[in-house]
Amino acid sequence: MDRRDFVESCAVGAAALSGVLARTAWAADARPRAYARTLLVDEQGQPVKASRLRAQVNYVFHYPFEATPVFLLDLGKAAPPTTLATQDKQTYEWPGGVGARRSVVAFSAICAHQLVYPTKELSFISFRKGPAANPQTPSQGNDLIHCCADHSQYDPARGAQVLRGPAEQPLCAVLLEHDARSDQLTATGTLGGELFEAFFKKYEMKLSLEMGPGVRQAAAGRSTVRELERFCRNPIRC
Repeated sequence: MDRRDFVESCAVGAAALSGVLARTAWAADARPRAYARTLLVDEQGQPVKASRLRAQVNYVFHYPFEATPVFLLDLGKAAPPTTLATQDKQTYEWPGGVGARRSVVAFSAICAHQLVYPTKELSFISFRKGPAANPQTPSQGNDLIHCCADHSQYDPARGAQVLRGPAEQPLCAVLLEHDARSDQLTATGTLGGELFEAFFKKYEMKLSLEMGPGVRQAAAGRSTVRELERFCRNPIRC
């Protein structure tokens, strides 16, 4: 490929990606958005079984892009459907948990305030079993997703609804499909206010240094699930 063909190819790819990201900034509406069906697998490449997830343990995978992290949780209790709203007041119906006990949920791990996210070196945002540790920022309940950067707290049992802090909308939900026969989990799309365009705008250079040039590549086929403590060297508690 000569230089002109290479430049034109890059331009076409950038234009196509721009079209994808245009609908993945703040949600223009709150209808479910389909992405590539992506099977969740363990570190050995085997399909994750919903019944084998440890209750109230923070797992991480990446979806709908290779660089956008997601929290996967078995709450240990059923998570019923909930009506929520995005920052721009678009309401949506979160369908609740999946699995035999309707207890498995997934949410974007990008904080809805300052776009804080878990990295391999450090994570200021995570699911916390029990209350927040810092008595100066008391929790509004137990078993929440807490961001230490701004002390936003989200309730994963209620669609990651904001309970405390400056965040103005729930974490974007990742839609899961559970196969009752195989017990496998597949990510199929998102629901709620997406922040991917803002996330890439803020962190693309950093992400590229960490992960290489494919950070905007859409996840497809399979995504590896790891416990947060295995994915991140220093999860911060506050």
